Order: sequence, then structure tokens, then C-alpha cells
Amino acid sequence: MNEAAINEEYERIIHFLDQKRLSEALNRLEVFTQDISDWGLKNSLEELQTSYRYMLQYMQQGITDPERNNLYRKLLATAYKLTDKARIGKLTPNSTEYYYDRRRYHKFIPLRTLPAVQLELESYTEDMAVGKLLHYTEKQAADLAAIRKRHEIAVSELFYILWLADHWEAQEEEEARNFLQSSLVQVNDLCLFVSALTLSLMQYFDIRKFMLLFDAYQHSANDINQRAIVGLALIIYRYDKRLSLYPEVAARLKLLNEDAIFANNLSVIQIQLLRCRETEKIDKKMREEILPELMKNPNLKNIKFNNEAPDEESGQNDKNPDWEDWMDQSGLNDKLKEMNELQMEGADVYMSTFAQLKTYPFFREMANWFYPFDMQHSSVVQTFSTTPVKRDVLLDTIYQSGFFCNSDKYSFCFTMMQVPEAQREMMAQQFEAQNEAINESNSYDKILAFAQHADTISNQYIHDLYRFFRIHPRRHEFKDPFMESLNLQHCVTLKDTVSDTSNQLTLAGYFFHKNYLIEAWLLYEDIVKDKKGDAEIYQKMGYCMQKNKGYEKAIEAYLQADILKPDSIWTNRHLAMCYRQLNQLDKALLYYQKVEAAQPDNLNVLTQIGHCLVGLKRYDEALNYFFKVDYIDSELPKIWRAIAWCSFVIGKHEQAMKYYHKLLEKETQLLDYLNAGHVAWSLGQLEKAVKMYATSLAMSDNQESFLELFNKDKEDLIKQGIKEDDIPLMLDLLRYYR
Repeated sequence: MNEAAINEEYERIIHFLDQKRLSEALNRLEVFTQDISDWGLKNSLEELQTSYRYMLQYMQQGITDPERNNLYRKLLATAYKLTDKARIGKLTPNSTEYYYDRRRYHKFIPLRTLPAVQLELESYTEDMAVGKLLHYTEKQAADLAAIRKRHEIAVSELFYILWLADHWEAQEEEEARNFLQSSLVQVNDLCLFVSALTLSLMQYFDIRKFMLLFDAYQHSANDINQRAIVGLALIIYRYDKRLSLYPEVAARLKLLNEDAIFANNLSVIQIQLLRCRETEKIDKKMREEILPELMKNPNLKNIKFNNEAPDEESGQNDKNPDWEDWMDQSGLNDKLKEMNELQMEGADVYMSTFAQLKTYPFFREMANWFYPFDMQHSSVVQTFSTTPVKRDVLLDTIYQSGFFCNSDKYSFCFTMMQVPEAQREMMAQQFEAQNEAINESNSYDKILAFAQHADTISNQYIHDLYRFFRIHPRRHEFKDPFMESLNLQHCVTLKDTVSDTSNQLTLAGYFFHKNYLIEAWLLYEDIVKDKKGDAEIYQKMGYCMQKNKGYEKAIEAYLQADILKPDSIWTNRHLAMCYRQLNQLDKALLYYQKVEAAQPDNLNVLTQIGHCLVGLKRYDEALNYFFKVDYIDSELPKIWRAIAWCSFVIGKHEQAMKYYHKLLEKETQLLDYLNAGHVAWSLGQLEKAVKMYATSLAMSDNQESFLELFNKDKEDLIKQGIKEDDIPLMLDLLRYYR
């Protein structure tokens, strides 16, 4: 069985378990494990099958067992666990994926234990502090470099210890909890701990690891707790069906739900995860619109420098006005403004910029994709070979940025190495001047506060995850969570957490704003089920359905909005639009006329009323409305067209022809020539009629499409005095017309 077949069968067994078809799942699992030499796994499976058979037999015999549900739940949980273990066991020996390659590697070259790595990491901060107290020498620099290297090796080991672990025993869980609670391990290392834990759970679900994520969420450091809640969200979404088998999960969530902060934090994470849907659109806009437009600007290319003294006067604004013209004409100003607004919202606007900057050796180490930006990382220290002062200015500027995620900060840092020394010096001076200005204006604290805010940290972390799953060289080996909908409100596990109305409204508003209208509708529907909806919510529900052509449901919502907020012009107009789409013209007319009463000079409303009246064959009334529109704005060909047709069907042929002549001087549409031919024929102007028909025929795709349009008007022609027997003659006449 190859890798694809193994994964396919694994997913099939999981599917049976999700549907609680345990017997079928166990039968397939037995076959699945036949070629595995893990006798512990096979014995566990046999015990599971035996226990399940006994449970079913007792049930058949009518024996009442108050623990039956609990037993069934435990059997299902065990089945999931054995299925995961079987998949790992089948893939580890032969799979070419990086995960299994590392498992094989560390089988022969074992990693240190977590407690041993913990001791190494706990000593790092003290070792660095002592090393920096010594007078600067080359030996000190070498000693500090050695300390950094030992730390980075330990960090890498930490990552693999956690990532490659499948099922924890109680002792391993305790060791991990001790690590998380250590006050001597620096925050950055604990952040990586949480990320490695999350990635491990994506490979292999383990309830002990999952519960530790809850502990990490309750850590006092935002850098840690925000990573943890992102991890919780992703893991809950992936394993939603099996989490109901663990009462400890429900108990922990119940405890957290007592504090509204958890629900609020989760709501923020939900929006941040969903915002990733926009990243590809933003990336495409940057690559295909903004960057090419910037490159096309002739004023930004071929700039030459010389040593001549500048001739500008102090304080003079010497900007080239052509630049502004170019920005306006190209539409770049609007696009850049849009990007800026998206950035302030938290959207990932730098994906396209940094996607090509992940080829540095630093990113060959998988752990580095998730390690917070560290100015003491050996790769960063080596990159900046300038004086410590200038180095620190540049690094502080990168570190304090609240817009770049951590992996992008590293990319930017390494890119600086490609910049000539002189330019780096100049940039450092500029940054130094900027920092001084910021300090003087008291903006520094605000910038730092923004960068350290929980929402900023979680958003940056999600961007880090997005980059890993989208641009890592071996990304195809990992199940990308961002390929899923990530709608947490659909998770059964979180039903009590996400039921808060204010959070639902926030999320629904996001969906509505981003035009994910079906998702918005579903949330609004949940809100109104609890009788918490107001007129605005019902209006938005109606709009969601209307845009998705669900006109009947839209009308239901709009009518509710009308009850709660009567005589709303917006509601009445949209009710009219929906009724018209359903061809219920009398009702559409009623609501359009309500809007007319409030806005008597609204040209669009007057026009729509006219069209409704035409549909109801109330042509004289329709004409009154069309003439009113024409009086207000006499340059609307579409109104001339309506006046001409209505005039024709009520027998005012001279008036109709007047407007068709007026129309044909402005526009040349197939139907206008066809209808003008009808009018000319009704006036007895046969030669003119034939000419008009011939022009219309020439503009048609083919003769059949022309005949189809012509025949639709046969009844109207007869009513205007055209003999029915003359109609085929006219059509034959067209065939001979030149």
C-alpha cells in the first residue's frame, strides 16, 4: 500500500468514526493493521473489538447498563487513537515526507529528553547576561556566539521533541507542564513550545497535548497565550467531532466561558483566521496592479545622481506635479489607500512582498518559521556587522513593527545584508533621527503598545502560519488549515462559546462587510432565532438573500424589518425590487409607490414604477411616469425607448416615431430598429418599415434570432391594425430586400 492509499484508507476509517459507525471502522482498521508489526497496537485493537462485542451483546439481552454511554464514548476515543497510531506506523518506515524522515532519523540519533533541554534553555538567559558583563574582546564575542549556538540547538531539539511525539504518557505530560510553567525559560522559547505543540496535534491528536494548550492560553504573557488560542481554534476545527468524546474538554470550556474574555478573544481569532481568505486577493492585486503600476512610472526610473550642489530653497515644496498626476490617472492612489486601510484592519498585505524572501538558510530549519523575532539570534547578529549602535537602531525599528509578522522581520533583516554598507549606515542614521522624533512626540509608547497588543500578536502569528503552509518548500506534505473554511461558529465543541450575541454580531458584520453573504445570513439567522434581531439585522438578512437570488426569503426578512421599523425607504425599495424579480408586479408597484411618496423626484424609482405599469399593461399610466422622468432629465435614451414603445402600443404612432428617431440618433440597438419598423408599418410607411427591419436583421446574430424577436411582437402589431396575413409577406419581403 503506497502513501496515497494509506492516507485514503485512514480518512475513510476516520469518516466512519465521525459518523459513529464503529463496527465498520473496526473491521477496516483490522485489515489496515495487518502488515504492522506493532503487537501492542494489535492487542489494543483486539481488546477494543472484544469490549464492543460484549457491550452489544449486553444491549441485545436487555441488560441495563448506566455506564453504557460512557463506555461507548471511551471505545470511540480509543478507536480514533488506534487509527492515528496505525497510520503513523505504516508511514514511518517508508514515507518520503519530512515528518517521517525526521522520525526515522531520530530513531537512530535520539533527541535529548525535554527536562534536559529545559535545563539548557533555562541557563541561556543567565549565560548571556554574564557574557555581556565582560569587557568586549574577541574572546567574549566568540563565547557569546557559542552560547547562542547552544541555545539554538536546544531550541531546535525542543521543536522536534514536541512535533514528532505521538502519544504522551502521564510522565511526559507532567514534564511538558513543568516546562510551560518555568519562569527561567524565556518567552520566545515558550512561544515555540506552543507552536510545536499545535503542529504536533495537527499530525497526531493527543488529548494530553490538547489540554496543555488550554494551560498555555492562561499564561500571563500575551506572546504565549495568543499563540495558544490560535492553536486551540485550529485544533478544535480539525477535530471537532472527536472532541465531544472527552468530558475534560467540555469542562475546561465551561470554566473558560464563565469569563467573557475567552469568547471575545476567540471572536477576534475567528475574524483574523477568516481574513486570510482575502490574502490571495490582496497578493494578486499587489502583483498584477500595484507593483506593475509603480514600475511603469517614468518618473521613478532612470534617476541619476551627480555631485552638483542642490539649488532648492529652504522650505520650498519642489515636488514634481507630474507625479501626482500620474498617481491619480493610474488609480494608484486609490489602490494604495485601499491597501493602507486593509493593513490597518489587520489584513496580510505583505505576503507578495516577502514570499520570495524565504530562501535564506535560516528558513531551512523548520523551527525558525515559528520562532519570534530575536535580535540575539546568531543569524541576525552575523547579518549586522556595523557598530552596535547602528545595528541596534535598525533592529529596534524591525522589532517594534506591529505590521510585519516574525518570519517577515527575519526576511527583512537578512535582505539588509544585501544592501551596501554605506546605504545601511545612511538608513541607520535616518531611523535614528526618526526614533528621536518619535520619542520627542511621545509616539514611541503608542507604537510599542500596538506591537505588543494581544490582537496584534495573534494576527502576526496567523500570518506566520499562513506563510509556512503556503510557501514552505515542503508545504504539500502538510494539511493546510487555510484551505478549510475555518468557520468556528459551526463547531459543536464551541457552541456555548460562540453563542454570545455580541460576538455573533461582530462576526456576522465581518462576513457582511467582506461579501460572504451566505455565512452572514446563517449567523443572522441564529441571532433572530433567539428573538434578538432588530430592523437592521432583518434588513441585512434580506440583502444577503437578495444578492444570492433567494428573493422569497429576502422578502420574509424585509417584511420583518418593515414591522420593526415601518416606512423605511430602503426597506420598501428592496421589497419592490424582490417582488419585481418574482414578477409580482402589483406588489412591487405598491412598494415603489411608497418610496415615491417619500422621494417624488427619484428618477430610478419613477422609472421602475413605469416598468411595473408596463408589465401590468397599464401603458397610459406608465407614460405619465416616463414623461416625468424625461422632464427632470431630458438626456436619458432608456426613457425615450420606454416612451416610444408605450406610445406605440396605445396607438400614438406619430409620438412613438418621434422618440424612435430621437433614440436612433443617439444609439443603434437591434430592438430599436425592430420597434421603429413596427411603428413605421403601423403608419403605413412600408418602405421605411422594410428599411428599419432590414437594419435590425443585419444586426442580429442570424435570421432565426431575428424571427424569434419579431414573432414576440405579432400580437401588438395586430392590435395596431396590421393584418395577420400580411406578417409572413413582410418577412418574405425582407428576404428580397437589398
